[in-house]
Amino acid sequence: MNQTALITGASGGIGADLASLAAQDGCNLVLVARSQDKLEQLAGELQQKHGIRALPFACDLANPESPRQVFDFCQKEHLSIDMLINNAGFGAYGAFTELPWETQRDEMQVNMCTLVALTWLFLPGMLERAAGKILNVASVAAFLPGPFFNIYYATKAFVLSFSEALSEETRGSGVTVTCLCPGPTKTDFFHRAKTTEFNSIFMPMHSSDQVARTGYAAMLRGRPLVVPGSANKLSTGLMRFVPRSLLRRISARINRI
Repeated sequence: MNQTALITGASGGIGADLASLAAQDGCNLVLVARSQDKLEQLAGELQQKHGIRALPFACDLANPESPRQVFDFCQKEHLSIDMLINNAGFGAYGAFTELPWETQRDEMQVNMCTLVALTWLFLPGMLERAAGKILNVASVAAFLPGPFFNIYYATKAFVLSFSEALSEETRGSGVTVTCLCPGPTKTDFFHRAKTTEFNSIFMPMHSSDQVARTGYAAMLRGRPLVVPGSANKLSTGLMRFVPRSLLRRISARINRI
């Protein structure tokens, strides 16, 4: 029987590439994002190309009720989720006091609360079956404070800490938890963040396909943490030896556009 992967933020970028990789492995898919049209198009393409079943489910993950809606949809379709890929997330650029509260609230809801709620809903079934894989997409932003992207960086630090802790909790259970921490990636992230520029002097830009392949392979191996790209690995390693006061200034330099 084919396994089933649930992927949030699946309508484009890293999420769509992760969906493609899972489909290549013969996994059936539940594709979750806001855009019904994009999800239906991707589902059709993957079904035709790989002969799998792909179900689109459009919802706004900023809605606190959305995790239960996703779970109920899977229950209605009699689906056991073998791979939960929490990829959905966004960032908002600007000074904390100048950004609308509603935007920052939604950012925390999507990046943290929805991710945790989906994990809480689907993990018990995996533990009962003694099999399952969870991939949570964080960022290299998780390793340092982020002036002008402060909520985004803070949420990704939460995802990293939550994922590593849960990985240890589930050790030996048959379920693995992997945290993917990519650096800057060629997606629509910066457009949605309302900044079209990035100071690439400090970190190289990777393709979403490269990031997805690295994260997917690490999830299959059950690795707790993966940072794609040698420069990103080096940067996150060096951060442990840099004073926090200096990290704050470096981060502000990177983000100040």
